[in-house]
Amino acid sequence: MEDSNELIVKKSWWDRNWKWFVPTGCVSILVLLGLFIAGIFFGVTSMMTESDAYKGAFTKAQNNKEVKEKLGSPIEGNGMVSGSININNNTGNCDLQIPIKGPKGKGTLFVVAVKKGKWKYNELSVYVDATDDEIDLLDK
Repeated sequence: MEDSNELIVKKSWWDRNWKWFVPTGCVSILVLLGLFIAGIFFGVTSMMTESDAYKGAFTKAQNNKEVKEKLGSPIEGNGMVSGSININNNTGNCDLQIPIKGPKGKGTLFVVAVKKGKWKYNELSVYVDATDDEIDLLDK
């Protein structure tokens, strides 16, 4: 019989598992970062769409006779709102571009407003994509 005095070296957990652990860890970090950025993005977007300035402007566009003629009815949102809105207690301002659409076409609702207790619209107009028309929604 041979005398077997071989030393068996057992690999550590890291030596056995690093090939799957490193890529999984990197992908997990990227996914968490993506979810964080998406959460911020959707939070800001929902803040804009839930504002009184957005709702008031959108309602005026939906109820305007000329906008209904150009875009059709019903008029609804058509994508991502862009711009800025700042509200501090009963004061604030907003500058929004709201993509809208109807059965007959698409357009953009432009909103510039200042809040001093309630929103006062400085600019409220719809740009119709197909005809390059601009429809002023302010009562003058």
